Amino acid sequence: MKLRYPAMSAALAVVVASPAIAHHSAAMFDNEKLVEVKGVVKEFQYTNPHSWLLVDVTDEAGKVTTWGFEAEGPSTLMRAGIRKSLLPPGTEITIRGNPMRDGRPGAAWVDAVVNGQAINPRNGFAVKPAGQ
Repeated sequence: MKLRYPAMSAALAVVVASPAIAHHSAAMFDNEKLVEVKGVVKEFQYTNPHSWLLVDVTDEAGKVTTWGFEAEGPSTLMRAGIRKSLLPPGTEITIRGNPMRDGRPGAAWVDAVVNGQAINPRNGFAVKPAGQ
């Protein structure tokens, strides 16, 4: 079979694939740095393709800043033992993440402590062999 417009077909393939490639970029986070904040869960957006945990952090002057912590989708979080019910609004949390490069209050979620329990969303990537 001969393609009539090979250049157009190639261009279309690039355009269609671009959103998928861009979606998986973590370039906005600085993986060399780690930030830790203490606050209260405002909202847990337990959604695909990425979940967001919004945490209200109050500074010494009483000013509240909402931080956003990005994590994987619900299936990965469930494998890590993190269910939406674990983090209802009002839950006190200490959370660490790789901060956004542009200084906005956000980070890629690395780990957290809730009610004395350590939780790590990245544990959901570990797949155990059958029978274990």
